[in-house]
Amino acid sequence: MANNEFGALLDPMPLPLETGYERLASGVLHVAVRTDMHNCTGEMLEWWFRWRCDTQKYIWWHPVDHISSTWQGEISAQTHIGSEHVVTECFSGLPAEDLVIQFRDPTEFFDGVEYAEARASGAVTGAIVGRNAHSHNPTRLADGSVLGGRLLHIARDTEWGTALRSHFYVGYDLPALGHSPNEVTEQATDRFGQALVQHAYDEFTFLSRFLPGLFLAEHRDVRLPRPPW
Repeated sequence: MANNEFGALLDPMPLPLETGYERLASGVLHVAVRTDMHNCTGEMLEWWFRWRCDTQKYIWWHPVDHISSTWQGEISAQTHIGSEHVVTECFSGLPAEDLVIQFRDPTEFFDGVEYAEARASGAVTGAIVGRNAHSHNPTRLADGSVLGGRLLHIARDTEWGTALRSHFYVGYDLPALGHSPNEVTEQATDRFGQALVQHAYDEFTFLSRFLPGLFLAEHRDVRLPRPPW
């Protein structure tokens, strides 16, 4: 499923849309958010998703919008890929929704060689990508793949922290299921796009405020931090 639009996220150069939302010709809603996560790294971001926050810690992540968090699918301490985050959350004032986020291998979204080169060069230092659906019991393909939207969180480390690009394609699978652009638009509204921009910016800003300290504490047995004094 790799395509040129996804592939552009591997290049640090500014994109035409870094923060905002747009309507694609298919009716799919493309939402983009850039968040500067000071003192964080891509390594920390990937670890956060492997840590698999329970409801208490999920609320730390966004004290306003997040409601509940459980996990299912393939659970491994070594990777977030294959796991599914089952959540209930609000979106910046909109009513609460149930979601399943199914984390996938980046090579489902990106050309394998280009992705490997981006990781090797430091253009990408963290990648969280997946499929999502607005339901706790989503429609799936025969292989278990969730049908719905797509999300991509691509991190790049800088001298001050991590520049995070979050891109969402709401209703991504609907055109292939026979929905017209108008029908897709009815399900993936501009109001939701506006709310998602704010929600994604807020949640990763909240996360950046405690993730560095949490990461240090959880890794002190293998990477003892230097005391600030």
